Amino acid sequence: MEIKNKTAVITGGAIRLGRAICIDLAKAGANIFCQYFSSDEAATSLVNEIKSMGGKIKTFKIDLTGEGAIAKTTEEAQNTFGQIDILVNNSALFYPTPVGKVTEKDWNTFHELNLKAAFFLSQEAGMLMKKQGSGRIISIGDISFESPWPDFLPYTLTKAGINTMTKGLAKALAPQVLVNCVNPGPVLLPADYNYEQTEKALGRTLLKREGTPDDIAKTVRFLIESEYITGASIPVDGGRHIG
Repeated sequence: MEIKNKTAVITGGAIRLGRAICIDLAKAGANIFCQYFSSDEAATSLVNEIKSMGGKIKTFKIDLTGEGAIAKTTEEAQNTFGQIDILVNNSALFYPTPVGKVTEKDWNTFHELNLKAAFFLSQEAGMLMKKQGSGRIISIGDISFESPWPDFLPYTLTKAGINTMTKGLAKALAPQVLVNCVNPGPVLLPADYNYEQTEKALGRTLLKREGTPDDIAKTVRFLIESEYITGASIPVDGGRHIG
């Protein structure tokens, strides 16, 4: 798909990986519809950055787990730019939940945003794309779905769901809509990681270093531009999945 003048909806787009994806797609000429929840200053900064390089962007503050939020998000994107061509499911929560201390609230919190919102937004946008005859859905998973982390199981289970969702939606929305998943490895490690934790995370990669948000953004763009990849889960992890 040619990205220029297409409309891309990116969830959680104001910070971290989402921000890098917004900027990269804006540079490629996409109209950016950035959903965010609480990062007001970062959202304003993103708007200024993209507009300064001649790009088009609309930010939309909403809790994707709220009642009616999915429909409101797709409607706002359509009202702003006319249609939705690209959806990037990036919004996710991530915090430790060691086995023995996981609560039902933890479980519901992770699944409501990381998986449920991504599915229903994909369903809503995917049917619109299928009707218009083309579209791309890219979801951000996590390499941990292949080798689960015991202290992050609820999070990891949602990312396993994202990978399964990708394959199912690829079948359901074919041939008009191509659906893929990007699984980052150690990219933007938690700020509270100490030296030992950082070394352990990077030591398990084959490249022995941390990835960058741009590594993820470039992979997302590659999948959008590709005409013959669908149902794929692409590891961007420095070889961690085989290390």
